[in-house]
Amino acid sequence: MSGAIGLPELDPVIHAQARLRVVAALSALADGDRLAFPRLQGLLDMTAGNLSTHLRKLEEAGYVEVEKTHQGRTPATFVALTRRGRVAFEQYTEDLRALLGTGGEGG
Repeated sequence: MSGAIGLPELDPVIHAQARLRVVAALSALADGDRLAFPRLQGLLDMTAGNLSTHLRKLEEAGYVEVEKTHQGRTPATFVALTRRGRVAFEQYTEDLRALLGTGGEGG
């Protein structure tokens, strides 16, 4: 995406600091891997409510998948970055590099 003077516009869904941290953490996983909600919450040092709110936004954009299941009788929630989310994060980082003038070319 290009802005008014040819600079890229950053994805507003990812750009919010908390959502950027969520997507960055999930992007470190291999394709198809997922994290348990409490583990992600601990990694990011976020409250459950705050994390849930940001996950909902990311889920609405199709960037994350939230799976609620049970392990035995205990409810469990797992979070994974979707293919669309991975591509959006890659584009976001590319746009950020371009905006900062590095262009990813070691400059």
